[in-house]
Amino acid sequence: MLLIAPLVLLIAGIVLLPHRTCAQGNSFRVDTLKRLSLEELLNVEVTSVSKRPEKLKAAASAIQVITQEDIRQSGATNVPEALRLAPNLQVAQLNSSQWAISARGFSNVLANKLLVLIDGRVVYTPMYAGVFWDVQNLVLEDIDRIEVISGPGGTLWGANAVNGVINIITKKSKDTQGLFAEAAVGTELRGLGSLRYGGKFGKNLSYRVYGTTYKRGSTIFHPDSVETKDDWTIVQGGVRLDWEATENDAVSFQTNLYDDRPNPDGNNPIIARGSNALARWVHTTSDKSNLQLQIYYDHTWRDFKNGLTEKVNTYDIEGQHRFRLCQRHEIIYGLGFRYMDHDVKNVELFAFLPARKSLYLFNVFLQDEIALVPEKLRLTLGIKIEHNSYTDFQYQPNARLNWTPTPTQTVWTAVSRAVRNPARLDREFFLYGAPQVLVIAGGNFQSEEVLAYELGWRIQPQESLSVSLATFYNVYDNIRSVEPGPPPVNLPYTIGNGVKGDTYGAELSATYQLNGWWRLRGGYTFLKKNLKVKENSEDANQGSAESNDPSHQVLIQSMMKLPGRIELGTVLRYVGELPSPKVSGYVGLDIRLAWKLANRIELNLVGQNLVKSSHTEFIPSSKIAKDVERSVYMKVVCRF
Repeated sequence: MLLIAPLVLLIAGIVLLPHRTCAQGNSFRVDTLKRLSLEELLNVEVTSVSKRPEKLKAAASAIQVITQEDIRQSGATNVPEALRLAPNLQVAQLNSSQWAISARGFSNVLANKLLVLIDGRVVYTPMYAGVFWDVQNLVLEDIDRIEVISGPGGTLWGANAVNGVINIITKKSKDTQGLFAEAAVGTELRGLGSLRYGGKFGKNLSYRVYGTTYKRGSTIFHPDSVETKDDWTIVQGGVRLDWEATENDAVSFQTNLYDDRPNPDGNNPIIARGSNALARWVHTTSDKSNLQLQIYYDHTWRDFKNGLTEKVNTYDIEGQHRFRLCQRHEIIYGLGFRYMDHDVKNVELFAFLPARKSLYLFNVFLQDEIALVPEKLRLTLGIKIEHNSYTDFQYQPNARLNWTPTPTQTVWTAVSRAVRNPARLDREFFLYGAPQVLVIAGGNFQSEEVLAYELGWRIQPQESLSVSLATFYNVYDNIRSVEPGPPPVNLPYTIGNGVKGDTYGAELSATYQLNGWWRLRGGYTFLKKNLKVKENSEDANQGSAESNDPSHQVLIQSMMKLPGRIELGTVLRYVGELPSPKVSGYVGLDIRLAWKLANRIELNLVGQNLVKSSHTEFIPSSKIAKDVERSVYMKVVCRF
């Protein structure tokens, strides 16, 4: 808990700083900086908490918003690096292309309790119910914002939104008009190039077309400092169309395709190819009523280069309707259907049986937001009912109370239940030590469950400062375990639900607008996890295999606009020790220095992980530690 003191001192210090520090010495115009003031930031409308637009400062959830300005000033080069900017996430890099990303614990390269969406499209593999981060690539300039909820989101978003939701929202094509180009090269970022063009067909139809490529060098073995040869390359392109068909109707369409070459083991690059297409229609009758229909198709194919391949075709359709009932009730309801055709080419000793599986997911949800005291006290009640191919019906209810005693502060509390549905790895995975010698056999794994209690407070004590505190206590049951077989050899092992436990913690964040040219943001996270094996379980891992999480994290981001068209951005983060396997805590520092030669050209010099020459962030189950190295890169950006 010693880390709380430095952050409290930081907040106290910036509160006491003069509001106009250095302001009189600058001759440039603040209104050309194209950035959000703190008041504008707090009034940003977020949609991930209640599936309707609401102001960030009034949202009854532990939500953080990473803006485009935050990403640009940080010097981040990919989506996982951008996610480091959320104080309520745990983000650790394993090697050049793999990441362990979670919220409120259970961090693992196969993390499966965090739901990730890109423009409403769910991105996860049914193989293990997690995310292959190496194929979640975007032109970071096209991201409008990233909404990060820590805490259950199952009532609205469904299974796997157990510990949080990441909702990546890209800009509409009308906001990306003209030509954009960027090129970067450096010591670890071996190459980055993007080209995007946006235009219009008539008055109401806009479009953008883009292509991007990314190449990252290898990490090094710890502690030998020998290159691992796990470099990573991806090429991607796509199109987006936005049509304002009528005053009340908006239609959008986007499609992307990619060719990926991650090489996590440093032996033979994996081949990952895919494409997706999404269409959405929104009919709006008022600011309290709209109807939305969304469909998408996603195709992924991955060759693991050991004989195993995975092919997934996903078809998803969902609709929702929001309307006001009487004066005090705002209703949202919806339903959806998802079909996933999962096909695996097995190898001799490593198999998913059956090799091909059709997976179905039906869902219906209902939420009522009740104004108990208009503008002061709101009660939100909701439930989602899902039916999946493995465990039939699942129920995910939620109750939230939001109290706004003054226009500058919000107090909220919530009780939620969420589930993580079985993946194929849990039910249909078979591993042989030798032909006819079964080591792991598929079992009857049931959904993991969490019952979460939350209490939060968001306050703006002065015009230039906002502080948010979220506390939580989560109770977990049916967590995954590895159960031994009958004696004397205890084979085969099966996947069971033999672990339970609880977590509790706090997430403190703050944003301070010192003046028109300098903004600070950051936070501190405390997490305590207690897992234990159930009485009827003989878990081979004794409840320790599901995650490896730091108890303490600190993030401080500084963004400065200096005279002479110069920008200085820094990101300082501290990540505490990981207990098992043990990984020492580390301090990371990224610095970005940018110079705008004109309104159209920008030069960037970025240093990442500058504190030490290299450090370990996470050790997977293989126990082979790889170090992330200090790096420097240069980037040129052109906008026409």
